[in-house]
Amino acid sequence: MQESINIAQKSPSRSARFKRFWRRVKIPLMFMAPFWIVFLAFFIIPICYAVYESLYKTVRSGLGLGPPSVVFAGFENYAQILHDTNFSTSLLRMLLFGIVQVPIMLVVALILALLMDSAVVRFKTFFRLSFFVPYAIPGIVAALLWGFLYDPGVSPVVALIHNLGLHNFNFLGSNSILWSMANIVTWEWTGYNMIIIFAGLQAIPQELYEASRVDGSTGLDVVRYIKIPLVAPAIVLTAIFSIIGTLQIFSEPSILRTISSNVTSSFTPNYYVYNVAFVNNNFQYSAALAVVLAIVTFVFSFGFLRLTQRQAGLE
Repeated sequence: MQESINIAQKSPSRSARFKRFWRRVKIPLMFMAPFWIVFLAFFIIPICYAVYESLYKTVRSGLGLGPPSVVFAGFENYAQILHDTNFSTSLLRMLLFGIVQVPIMLVVALILALLMDSAVVRFKTFFRLSFFVPYAIPGIVAALLWGFLYDPGVSPVVALIHNLGLHNFNFLGSNSILWSMANIVTWEWTGYNMIIIFAGLQAIPQELYEASRVDGSTGLDVVRYIKIPLVAPAIVLTAIFSIIGTLQIFSEPSILRTISSNVTSSFTPNYYVYNVAFVNNNFQYSAALAVVLAIVTFVFSFGFLRLTQRQAGLE
């Protein structure tokens, strides 16, 4: 009996255990606090508020002439999205855009990164900076610059093409406006992706190159069997970023619409969400569109990640 009493006296109380635990974690929590505050304020809270807004709708009494009132609508906005051809068409348009533009951009970025990593290229710092500069230019400014080059009324490039006999050629035509936009996105983001892939190439141990040279491998063999396989995670990362960015395109259609009637208010999903909210003043429906767009973006990016992981596992 006396032994059990002594053991109980020696065992720390719950408050003492909590104090020791708090002393261990309070410093890490202090360092993590700025991140969590920003993460909650600009990521979690906006998402929760968008979901909350999407469950309501604005109605007017008196044949639509009375004062507006916000009422609970449940999933009515989401049901409306299923029949919204503007939204579905914009998604399909961006799917086609991504299937063509993303692989081209990543292949160009990979080639540039391999060139920057090779021993035959001189002035590497200058070229890396030159390729990265388009990413440093704001998207609105880049769209304005390319819009000037696309506008048939002022573009020297279009004038040169017309002088060569292609009088019907138009960068802003109904059949070419999407690919003109793809050109802008490729110009903006290729350098950024190149830097990520180049960083992966720089992390490859030099001993692998020395061993391959001893085995008699050519430069092409090194690229095919060493560099590209080892930099594959960086390529997958840039592909996921590109998929997310494709569904978030906004600056390019908003600028090109001012000079081309072929860019509609629902040309891209993100641009359509903006117009529904701030042009049509339907904030609840735009919130539902934003939630669905976020889910679609997650499904595509996560699906691509799982597909690449499965293929890597099979290999």
